[in-house]
Amino acid sequence: MNKEIKFSLVYRDMWQSSGKYVPRLDQLKKIAPVIIDMGCFSRIETNGGAFEQVNLLYGENPNKVVREWTKPFNEAGIETHMLERALNGIRMFPVAADLRQLMFKVKKAQGVDIARSFCGLNDHRNLELSIKYAKEVGMKSQATLSITHSDIHTVEYFMNVVDKAIEYGADEICLKDMAGVGRPHTLGKLVKEIKTKYPDIIVQYHGHSGPGFAVASMLEVAKAGVDYIDTAMEPLAWGTVHPDIITIQAMLKDAGFKVPDINMKAYMYARALNQEFIDDFLGYWINPKNRYLSSLLVGCGLPGGMMGSMMADLEGVHQGINQTLKNAGKQTLDLDELLVMLFEEVQYVWPKLGYPPLVTPFSQYVKNVALLNIMHILQGKGRWQMIDKNTWDMILGKSGKLPGPLDNEIIKLAEQQNLDFYNGVPQDAYPNVLPKFRQEMIDNNWDFGKDDEELFEFAMHERQYRDFKSGLAKQRFEEELKKFKSSPLQSEKSYRTEIDKNATQITAPYMGRIYFDINLEREARNIEKDDIIEAGQRICYLESHSTYHEIIAENAGKVKEIFYAQGDFVEKDEIIALLEPLNGKTS
Repeated sequence: MNKEIKFSLVYRDMWQSSGKYVPRLDQLKKIAPVIIDMGCFSRIETNGGAFEQVNLLYGENPNKVVREWTKPFNEAGIETHMLERALNGIRMFPVAADLRQLMFKVKKAQGVDIARSFCGLNDHRNLELSIKYAKEVGMKSQATLSITHSDIHTVEYFMNVVDKAIEYGADEICLKDMAGVGRPHTLGKLVKEIKTKYPDIIVQYHGHSGPGFAVASMLEVAKAGVDYIDTAMEPLAWGTVHPDIITIQAMLKDAGFKVPDINMKAYMYARALNQEFIDDFLGYWINPKNRYLSSLLVGCGLPGGMMGSMMADLEGVHQGINQTLKNAGKQTLDLDELLVMLFEEVQYVWPKLGYPPLVTPFSQYVKNVALLNIMHILQGKGRWQMIDKNTWDMILGKSGKLPGPLDNEIIKLAEQQNLDFYNGVPQDAYPNVLPKFRQEMIDNNWDFGKDDEELFEFAMHERQYRDFKSGLAKQRFEEELKKFKSSPLQSEKSYRTEIDKNATQITAPYMGRIYFDINLEREARNIEKDDIIEAGQRICYLESHSTYHEIIAENAGKVKEIFYAQGDFVEKDEIIALLEPLNGKTS
């Protein structure tokens, strides 16, 4: 009998890899029966990652969404799975153990069958509790490998993680090829090794289209014995997303595998509904560049979904870099040349930083270091002039053990700054938090929700939940959407540009929300007028496409004016702040 391959629809990831928002609950309920009618999916990704933060951002209760979204699939016998980031849970920074444990209890009660758990550093210690907590509540635990390509990311390296995950009790293994840079032949060897050593373990493959390897990778892992393959559907397939179900089904069928048929009438209806959702409001936040594949990603290993933000970063510093080069009597650079420089610098710094797999948030850390290095090199300075706290935490081991050794240059830099390396279990550094959040909910007379799901949401996404409860999130979203639909003239911005042409303008490279501080443990400190800013210093974070991007000052200066406060919405190219030169000249 031919080997059977089953399919999963990564419906959430389709939207998150394309833009910022995901469909509303009414839209999800509309398309769910159509997806079921397609008849080709044994599994569907229903929540996890940044999905619930996005619900909160436009004023929807994510707990209600997950319960109602999973219900029709539960009733149809289609398994549901979530994505969670181990130590980081379903947010961008570490989660206390008691909150991690509650997450699995809540998600199981809401109808989620499988927990896909990954550590961005492939540190098995971060996976141990995820596996334990998932199994305690009766979920299947799918331990996940963050796939990347380097001399140290060998089959043997990944098998060491697999061995520990299975020792901890994992039911399944997933290969998460988040940047699509895994080489097809090597991925096939890895799946074959897993299946040879653990023949009864289910293996699932998740690969983004990015640099173009995904289709070949899917054929190779299928030949090696994979059981499930993640796919997408048009108009959101390909580009930075995943291959379309039609192509993968046809390819595997031709190769002799047993694959389910696709109800094409239902497929076309689902495709039309996705387009309807795009036209309704979701398309305003979908970057057209995410429709394209790029072989430039092969060398640097960055996820394709970062292409839009990388280009925006480069556009934001391009003019200033060229002015610096002109002042030094050097040849200026066009954007393509700058992009190649950035990719080459990522390739240079990545091994020196210990080869962290380039998945959120570590891909952002490596990219930011590379961009700052380029800026300082072109100013005639050395590398490593500016490394932010989050990146230092990764370097020092607070997020987990790095896959490779740090370069001596980085170790010496840490010693010079009197920074201590952390060798303990990462989870031990984060004490329990639920009693604090329980008390505040009692004080506010807030309902804990069914199965403590509201307590979970508050503790997991504190800032977004507060804005949701106050109504501020919904108000902000509606204002944001209104701006898109009305396309107002930027007269105020133009006026500021005219009167402040001698000052350095810190502009937003894309649309999003301003945050001066994303550390929820302390009160946010805004940059204030007359503050002295150093070259390479972070001005603020810009929350866009569910990622926090750093806005960096290219030159030193004194804050002349700042136009936004914590949490304010900013449109692309709007001026965030003005810096006047120090001593009448820029650095």
